[in-house]
Amino acid sequence: MTAFPVAPEAVAGVAASVGTDPLTLADLLRVASAPGFDRWRDQVRRTGGCSDPIHLSGTTVIRDARTGAVLHSYSTENEPGGRLRVACGNRRASRCPSCAWTYAGDAYHLIRAGLTGDPRMGIPDRVRVHPGVFVTLTAPSFGPVHNRPESGRCRCGVAHAEDAPELGTALDPARYDYAGAVLWNNHAGNLWRRFTIYLRREIAARAGLSQRALRDVCRISFGKVAEFQKRGAVHFHAIVRLDGPGGPGDAPPSWAGTGLLGDAIQAAAARVAVSVPGSGGFPARVLRWGAQVDVRAIGTDGHELTEQAVAAYVAKYATKAAESTGTVDRRIGELAELDKRPGLPPHTRRLIEVCHALDDAYPDRKLWAWAHMLGFRGHFLTKSRRYSSTFGERRQVRADFRARQERRERGLPEDLGGADGSTLVLAHWTYVGHGHTPGESWLAASIARDIRQNREIAREALAELDDEGEDWT
Repeated sequence: MTAFPVAPEAVAGVAASVGTDPLTLADLLRVASAPGFDRWRDQVRRTGGCSDPIHLSGTTVIRDARTGAVLHSYSTENEPGGRLRVACGNRRASRCPSCAWTYAGDAYHLIRAGLTGDPRMGIPDRVRVHPGVFVTLTAPSFGPVHNRPESGRCRCGVAHAEDAPELGTALDPARYDYAGAVLWNNHAGNLWRRFTIYLRREIAARAGLSQRALRDVCRISFGKVAEFQKRGAVHFHAIVRLDGPGGPGDAPPSWAGTGLLGDAIQAAAARVAVSVPGSGGFPARVLRWGAQVDVRAIGTDGHELTEQAVAAYVAKYATKAAESTGTVDRRIGELAELDKRPGLPPHTRRLIEVCHALDDAYPDRKLWAWAHMLGFRGHFLTKSRRYSSTFGERRQVRADFRARQERRERGLPEDLGGADGSTLVLAHWTYVGHGHTPGESWLAASIARDIRQNREIAREALAELDDEGEDWT
């Protein structure tokens, strides 16, 4: 029995008022009254309110390389619990909303930089006048599903609400091609790779050039994100851009335009086919894109989509996985584990079970290892090398800024261990755990909400100044 510092019924009453259970509240009070709480809160705030921080133990010593004098030293001995907490960095909103929000911000700027430029990251502003389109490539039909058509009524005769749980599920599960759906997800990366190959061929043909000659005058760049539909099939949203041979800093040829690019995309998507041999009693099949291929021009001058809208859309799905289908957000050990998840929708459960059934027939495809993703094994956000900067570069810029800020506060040299070799950094760190106690989780979530709210308020204020034409930079 937990020993409460106050009467259990009083704790229960406060717990109800703040929307948490008594045990969590008791732990929350323990954390808040423990020595070093202010430092714990500062650590969590520095992680952005991460819901599953990594715990480290260790030391860092900075010495003058010439004299050996210690310029600065840090140890986790005096930290709460003898450990330092750092953000987990998980991109999935279902696992860590705080880190996913940071990842979404990086995704937004990475995608937008490829549309409007970002000189700080080596992408010139002139890229905004290069031909660019927003493409959606979908999966084919694997059987009729419950939906919300323009007519208002589904084929089942019901006008479903937007949040109806049956949306995306098979009208007739016995006739739905679950194996085809899983194999399509599993080969979606191959379909995209072949699409990019055919796209280059189609653009070259329309320009009257060979593929080798095309490389000398034009380069195709892209950034794409994967999104799961309610039915459990993945589809791709992509920004496709035409540059000169040198990349974003080089003007594309005069014949390159959004009209030519759109026609080439439609033709390339229609040509793609991936053959899957029969195995283990499952028939051979040919996988293709769905008939619906949407291509829309991007720009600020009267085009259908603005750069901001496209970047925001991509960033939104960069932090999601297959949550829209109700599946699990981590790998499944044994098939029997599904029985411990009563809330798993039958349609999604069937897709997972088919991954298990197909695993022996196609061992090289690792279908069971990716059953939680309904067979999909690709990255959710990818880009071509010359599209824009990388996540690593953006994280490094942020880390360098924070490091310089801390050095200034401590009166240390701006470039520790720099070219002059004036300083030497010695560090030793050990992983000692991760996560929060229930009370810590509640407090971390509260800190994350405050940080996000403050940043959104600041962003809105800057946007208002920008609209008024004021120089806030």
